[in-house]
Amino acid sequence: MAKKDRTTDAAREKDREKWMARFQVRLAMQPGVDRAVVLQAVKEVTTHCADTEEHPRTAFGDPDAYAVQAAARLVPADRAARARRHGAAVDALDSVLKGARDVAGL
Repeated sequence: MAKKDRTTDAAREKDREKWMARFQVRLAMQPGVDRAVVLQAVKEVTTHCADTEEHPRTAFGDPDAYAVQAAARLVPADRAARARRHGAAVDALDSVLKGARDVAGL
């Protein structure tokens, strides 16, 4: 019976690690999120789960959706807006460069 418990615990731990990895990646992709924001959010999730012994999915739901919520809560609105504008400008420039390469036959 102890072996089954260890197998179940290992599977639960692996699932927790997958949730955390996905959460971190999705959070890092949000506008205005930097390393400090990711570290703060991960610390909050880890502390909560350690204190309550809850799985992150149980406590916070889908990692993608929670990443969006955490970013909205932790990133100042002006910084997020600035990052979105910067991303849009980079995308527009990339589109123009792609068109120029297509015209030039590169």
